[in-house]
Amino acid sequence: MQFVPAKIPQFIKRIFPNYVWDFSSRDKVLYLTFDDGPTPEITQWTLNTLKQYNAKATFFCIGNNVAKHPEIFHAILNEGHSIGNHTQDHVKGWDTTTSKYLENVAEADTIITKELENTKIKLNLFRPPFGQLKNKQGKAIIQLGYKIVMWSVVAFDWEQKVPKEQCLKNVINKASIKNNIIVFHDSVKASRNMMYALPKVLEHFSKKGYTFKAISFK
Repeated sequence: MQFVPAKIPQFIKRIFPNYVWDFSSRDKVLYLTFDDGPTPEITQWTLNTLKQYNAKATFFCIGNNVAKHPEIFHAILNEGHSIGNHTQDHVKGWDTTTSKYLENVAEADTIITKELENTKIKLNLFRPPFGQLKNKQGKAIIQLGYKIVMWSVVAFDWEQKVPKEQCLKNVINKASIKNNIIVFHDSVKASRNMMYALPKVLEHFSKKGYTFKAISFK
């Protein structure tokens, strides 16, 4: 996804109008999202940091990681954050047949839904790993009742060649009311950049009067 700019151009959003790229609002609201968890090394730190700023977020979870670390998954829920399906094994849509891709999505759905038993939470958010999704895959996932949530601004926190200061600038300079869905990763690979940038992003926008909400479609 290195070819993707930090701020998604409008023409990309127009090509895929059935995907969620941002939310129209005059309010100062940002939607922080975290992909690839839950992971014991970084997710709890992320939850603690968000709590300091009374910030809610959305975690797009890998089914395999939920199976390995259900206690961390439930910590996300207990803090009032939203969750979404990020496939079972972080598969690339462009390199996977539609049938195999949907099987992977379904496997994650089964694992995550089981962990949601005895809650009122409905699993209806999906984000494709790498932002890669064939048209047929996207249509099929929407037919399953999912909202496909993309992003407005990407931090590039996972990219080792990106300095942590640049990761911060990617968000500070690009996020706004009109570009309000931001991608971070609660993964070990992204931890250096994310742990540097996230507290500063929260502090910067909190001082400007922004609030941080979880994505929800009832």
